[in-house]
Amino acid sequence: MKPLFLFLFMIGGLTTFAQNKIDGNWKGTRETPNGTFEINYTFKVEGNNLTGTWKTQFGETKLEKGKVDGKKFSFSVSFNDRTTESTGELVSDDEIVIKNERGELKLTRVKSN
Repeated sequence: MKPLFLFLFMIGGLTTFAQNKIDGNWKGTRETPNGTFEINYTFKVEGNNLTGTWKTQFGETKLEKGKVDGKKFSFSVSFNDRTTESTGELVSDDEIVIKNERGELKLTRVKSN
């Protein structure tokens, strides 16, 4: 009985410390009147908190006020004296959809080599 209990305890402990599927590097593109540009996000989940960065050809900034609730999350980005509030949802292991005042943006996971 002890080995079974120990095995179950170890498996439970591993799932507790498993990486959140939102964690990682993600990229998407946005169409603008000035052409298409790439947007890159790096997300890190710790409990219910979301941190990370937002990066485009115009610069990089940290995510602010990030919160996670299951597969859904929210954050804001301040850049050039403007703050944009966004919500997101993990649609699959390799796709996230971000929504904000500029519309909807689909992100795909950047695979590490």
